[in-house]
Amino acid sequence: MNNDKNYRRKYVTYGFTVLIFVVFIIRLFYLQVIDKTYRENAESNAIYRQTIYPTRGLIYDRNGELLVTNQSVYDISVIVNEIDKNFDTLSFCNISNITIEDFRLFAQSVRKDRKRNNNIPHVLVAQLSSKDIAPLQESLYRFPGIYIVKRTLRDYPYDCACHILGYIGEVSQNEIEKSDYYSLGDYIGKSGIEKSHESLLRGEKGVECLARDSRGRIKGSYRNGENDKNATSGKDIMISLDLQLQLLAEKLLANKVGSVVAIEPSTGEVLALVSSPNWSPKQLVGNSRASYNQLQNDANRPLLNRATQAQYSPGSTIKPMMALFGLNEGVITPKTKYPCNGRASTPIRCTHFHHAMPDVGDALEQSCNPFFWQLFRDFLSKRKRDESIRDKFTKWYNYARDFGFGQIFAKADILEQAKGSVPSVETYDKIYHKNWNAYTVKSLSIGQGELLVTPLQLANFSATIANEGFYITPHLLKENTMKWEKHQCLISDTSYYHLVKNGMKRVMLYGTGKWYHTPLVDVCGKTGTVENIHGKDHAVFIGFAPQNNPQIAIAVVIENAGFGATWACPIASLLMEQYLTKDVSRTWIVERIANTDLINN
Repeated sequence: MNNDKNYRRKYVTYGFTVLIFVVFIIRLFYLQVIDKTYRENAESNAIYRQTIYPTRGLIYDRNGELLVTNQSVYDISVIVNEIDKNFDTLSFCNISNITIEDFRLFAQSVRKDRKRNNNIPHVLVAQLSSKDIAPLQESLYRFPGIYIVKRTLRDYPYDCACHILGYIGEVSQNEIEKSDYYSLGDYIGKSGIEKSHESLLRGEKGVECLARDSRGRIKGSYRNGENDKNATSGKDIMISLDLQLQLLAEKLLANKVGSVVAIEPSTGEVLALVSSPNWSPKQLVGNSRASYNQLQNDANRPLLNRATQAQYSPGSTIKPMMALFGLNEGVITPKTKYPCNGRASTPIRCTHFHHAMPDVGDALEQSCNPFFWQLFRDFLSKRKRDESIRDKFTKWYNYARDFGFGQIFAKADILEQAKGSVPSVETYDKIYHKNWNAYTVKSLSIGQGELLVTPLQLANFSATIANEGFYITPHLLKENTMKWEKHQCLISDTSYYHLVKNGMKRVMLYGTGKWYHTPLVDVCGKTGTVENIHGKDHAVFIGFAPQNNPQIAIAVVIENAGFGATWACPIASLLMEQYLTKDVSRTWIVERIANTDLINN
């Protein structure tokens, strides 16, 4: 019996020993093969991998003008475990212009942070100039554990286009976790082109492998550099921006709150994009936290890209769409006329007095509110037996969405966009508990009420009219690939667009835009004055030029500026002249507008 017990005990012992051995083997396999941390820590004791940062790609405008270039800066990095007891702290701090207290606090904070690997470099001082770093470079051999890392920061030959170009900054922890490319201390595009085309501009980091001795000191190249990797510079890109147009637009919007968006209709390329107030791109270069906080706390919100993110009622600039959808739905014909009693009109009054009942061309020229209200009323009210007002309203909703309102341009390289809002049947059912009619939504007919658009959407709408029924997704990178992003609109009858174009041309010849017509440029346009419950009305304008084969479509919004014809229209007229003739003849208007402060007055 005892022999049986001993026999079983022996095999239990053997089994337990084998189990421990298997667990030990599995743990070793995990540490050395699966878990990279162990291997990296071991290798870091024998090899120091010094990152070589690539030069970021340059950015050019459509004519080859350099918009963004680079400047070299240097970081002083420290590998804490390489600093021995004989390190001459006083001499190092004197040469580097660093206080001894700051150096010691840095070393203590690194040692106390258990999550940090003290065999890898940590930045002590960032973004020094070559002049600042020169004394240390000459004496670097005296300070084991101290390294100089070259980087590049952005530089700007022209002080403009901050919202388009964006800025770069140090990566966040969240950005590091999303990509294997980035490490602590790296830089990444934070907004604008720098962000949307980060993968093109950033390049690929290189690495130089250096051998360590048993004490962790650098002894030279590891394996004669066979594991080194050269950095690959980022790709230079050309964007669709026209520098001279952009500079003039920014000059005209100085000391004003508003925006300009100009598009080449045939390609969807953005020619100019201005949001005002803005900032100097140089403000957010380098150690820019203080500058960023200052901009963020500015009451005028310069960091907001009003061209793509601000949302406004379109006002009378929606009337060309109302005319097009009315013609396409058969509500009106080119000869249809509606009565207008001027300021005595109800329920929506007119700001003009007409000598005769206006047709659609007259209504566009004189911006007749009652014409478009009656068009909208007839569309919603005259229904087939099986149609409801909800069915008819949904048709109007689809037309508005079809022109690009109420949505972002999903495949655009313009990341900072707001959707705007096109109210739906569900919107009004919720507000009015399903008890609403044409009179409830009458303000939509003149671009007020719950309808909200962005200046980018307005410029795209203008381009759609210019193209007579299609648009290409607005974009900034000047490549032909976006030509495939063509949106053919529901309204395709070119005769309707010809009629609307003629009406918009009459706006500039005889209507609200006549004071800023120039024979040098054949402009079609539509002014708008948008009601603003918070203060003075907003001035709005959309247009394109020339009427045939348009080269530029534009939208201008100036907040709290009053009539669209007073500020938005002249700004657009000057910009179209600049783009088409490469000059501006009406310099006195430029100076008057540029020198007018609408923010503080």
